[in-house]
Amino acid sequence: MAFLTGGKVKGKVVLITGAARGIGAGLAERLAAAGAKVALVGIEAAEQRKVAERIGNAAHSWEADVTSWSDLERATEGVVEHFGGIDIVIANAGIATTGFVRSVDPAAFEKVIEVDLLGVWRTFRVAMPHVVERKGYLLAISSLAAITHAPGMANYAAAKAGVEAFCNSLRAEVAHLGVKVGVAHPTWIKTDLVESADAHPVFGKLRAGMPGLIGKTYPLDVALDCLEAGVRRRARTIHVPRWVGALKLIRAFLPPIVEIGARSRVPSADRAALRDIETRGAREAALTGHGGRAATK
Repeated sequence: MAFLTGGKVKGKVVLITGAARGIGAGLAERLAAAGAKVALVGIEAAEQRKVAERIGNAAHSWEADVTSWSDLERATEGVVEHFGGIDIVIANAGIATTGFVRSVDPAAFEKVIEVDLLGVWRTFRVAMPHVVERKGYLLAISSLAAITHAPGMANYAAAKAGVEAFCNSLRAEVAHLGVKVGVAHPTWIKTDLVESADAHPVFGKLRAGMPGLIGKTYPLDVALDCLEAGVRRRARTIHVPRWVGALKLIRAFLPPIVEIGARSRVPSADRAALRDIETRGAREAALTGHGGRAATK
């Protein structure tokens, strides 16, 4: 398997945000098994502690909200005190909402941008002095949504595209310090976030209608294989799976294609979204996943 090759992570200290479940928890387990020391940072404290307990002495959990400077500073100080430094940071914390711009709950909409984009900036900024000291590696989890901008995902697409742009600028800024910067673009991966979105009475059906590979959901292990291999080689880009990278070559043509596909599907979904909001309320209709609920409580 690809993830068995590449650079060594044994003895490295890896800080992972959003490590309570899904990609964050899976990567923590993979890297710890390869000899890394993993610092789990996130808001779902109880779930995160369970992950740390499964891993054992190589892991420790810190409760912190990536939108809070004070939380991140306190957690980072705790990681450095506990493990002696930080070599790798994986900014994985992310949430999503469902909703069209004209009707989605404003607070839920903005929270996605705050967590998914500003959370990456804050995580990297707070941890950067320690990563610079060790000439380490910063990896941000973006998404296929940074490349293909689907209706009902305006905030998520904007945040993830911002993450990609942020990493591209940052990479050029810190190269002379010996620090590598990577950005990952996973497609739909079988996680709590995606399963919750699929269960939505309106937007689950909208996503189910996405054509071909763009609508396919992949097992978590597919993402973990690609991401672990990327961390080992300190990759600048990680595409999950590889065909996602090919879309970057034609991304200028994708918005018109999405618009053509949306013509027959969005009008009825828009009406259904308004009915769902009338029934459940705007906030409840927008929330997806355990992390999203925890972040917007």
